[in-house]
Amino acid sequence: MATLPDRARELIDDVNFGVVATTNPDGSPQTSVLWIKRDGDDLLFCTVRGRRKERNMARDPRVSVTVLNAADGYEYVEIRGTVSITEDGGRELINDMSRKYVGSDFRAEPPEIVRVVVRVTPTHVVVG
Repeated sequence: MATLPDRARELIDDVNFGVVATTNPDGSPQTSVLWIKRDGDDLLFCTVRGRRKERNMARDPRVSVTVLNAADGYEYVEIRGTVSITEDGGRELINDMSRKYVGSDFRAEPPEIVRVVVRVTPTHVVVG
């Protein structure tokens, strides 16, 4: 496990978007822009069960997440690591991140939508 430097923590804790990269079954890359949150040195984000990135991570838990400084696009942190996925707390996390990014709870979703929490445990961190 890698430790997040202070500047990486600041970039993640601020209102900056992340981009997660996963690998499709054919080996091609897949990326998604997302809201992020930190829990200690782990990175958290939400997705919906069954989406491409969730299926990719369930098959291959290795990911890379890049967080760009919204005020200076030349400053970033890249976190490479492995993910664990759980349904526990998915609705709570999406509401928490929605309050961070837009100031209110996330929109209502149909009951068949299953939110999952993705926890990225860093193995390598680069601050640029």
